[in-house]
Amino acid sequence: MKHPTPSAGQTDGIGATDTLNRWRLLLGEAAEDGLSEAAGYSAEGFTYTEQDEILGFLYDREYGEEQGYRQQGGGRGSSRLTVPKWLHKVRTLFPKQTVEILEKQALDKYGLHELLTDRKLLESLEPNMNLLKNIMQFKHRMKGDVLNSAKTIVHTVVEELRRQLESQAVSSLRGRRSRYESSRSRSLRNLNFKKTIVRNLKNYDTSNRRFVIDRLYFDGSVQTHNRWHIIIGVDESGSMLNSVIYSSIMASIFYRLNSLKTSLFIFDTQVVDLSGRLEDPVDLLMSVQLGGGTHIAKALRYGETLIENPARTLFILVSDLEEGYPAEQMYRAAKDILDGGSRLLVLTALDFAGTAIYNERAAQVLTNMGAYVAALTPDKLADWIGDIIT
Repeated sequence: MKHPTPSAGQTDGIGATDTLNRWRLLLGEAAEDGLSEAAGYSAEGFTYTEQDEILGFLYDREYGEEQGYRQQGGGRGSSRLTVPKWLHKVRTLFPKQTVEILEKQALDKYGLHELLTDRKLLESLEPNMNLLKNIMQFKHRMKGDVLNSAKTIVHTVVEELRRQLESQAVSSLRGRRSRYESSRSRSLRNLNFKKTIVRNLKNYDTSNRRFVIDRLYFDGSVQTHNRWHIIIGVDESGSMLNSVIYSSIMASIFYRLNSLKTSLFIFDTQVVDLSGRLEDPVDLLMSVQLGGGTHIAKALRYGETLIENPARTLFILVSDLEEGYPAEQMYRAAKDILDGGSRLLVLTALDFAGTAIYNERAAQVLTNMGAYVAALTPDKLADWIGDIIT
């Protein structure tokens, strides 16, 4: 083991002692006996007692009572930390990046759900994607002021995600220029040359043989008639949580574009249409109930009823394709949608993680039918849609 170089005025002995103390902090109380045999280390001289207490409160949950873990005490030391005190000390003793890691593991791995059911504790947590996911999973345990605080956090995280995604999405989905509608946005890109020339012919200067333009005419950015219809059906099983979040945010972005008509529904063994809530993605996400079975065929059949103009419909199914009912029903429904003229995109994941666990056989069958099956990031989804509609 390579010891750190002692600073000025520091002896080799002191440097070795500090290194042993760091190993003790890393390995935990179980390493106490082994380290006590090393020269320069003593339990009384351990200099990271407070940090050790904080880490032990969380990570000693890996041990059972036979190793000395006391369930009610939250650790093996003498201190009886509470969750509020623990969180306060974490924020005092560790940098922000470490705090976020500890908070994530406290919620995800060790079940410290008091962080979500105590309003002051909840409000003290860093608003981020991980906290959003935990709120969605445990919102059924929240009431009153706690639920209101949770909604505020969801709004903060969702708005930040929306800002990050909207610019790229709008750029990809700008749509064709409308020749029938003037635009307040004036640029060479949407200048209507023909209309400008025709409307200014009266200003032609015959003596000087010059064409005088006193007004420029610009096309609108989109055609509002005969819009493309995007239908998004989202599997709300627990494994699809990231995709549920990103699907909801992307649907709310699509909803704001005049060039698109957007429908969104979620499903397990039942189907819930959320198209009327697209204006408020926070309300939308807080209405999602994760878990339950999966009936993909039923979801496809419901989405099929929403199709008005198949040639201008993009049906997006967001699912891991783990059908809880006979798979043939799912394949038949998918084939009917494709045979009807709609495009079918199956997203096995919609997030930035880059990994997806899904039923590969079902994915291959749907691909062979003509569906496009992929795991995409939200920006790539916008690009894919943009390539088709523009």
